[in-house]
Amino acid sequence: MHVDETTVRRIARLARIKITDAEAKGLEKELSGILDWVEQLSQVDTDSIEPMTRVVAQDLKMREDVVTDGGRSDDVVANAPLSEDHFFVVPKVVE
Repeated sequence: MHVDETTVRRIARLARIKITDAEAKGLEKELSGILDWVEQLSQVDTDSIEPMTRVVAQDLKMREDVVTDGGRSDDVVANAPLSEDHFFVVPKVVE
């Protein structure tokens, strides 16, 4: 797939990157090469391959979903500069 200078400039504008004419020419070749490489990946047959999240298969340890640290709201707000009814008091930021 070939990327032309117009596309390179559009990508640069969307990315908010300022590029010179010389850089645009160089980026044409680089982006075209990257897209050609990605196109080659689509030719690989992956139908018999299972999706994986890591190289080594590993099961996560499960635990009971139980609250173990509740009922300590006084301790939580103890170091707050201002608190009221177990809530942090912060300055108003929206008018």
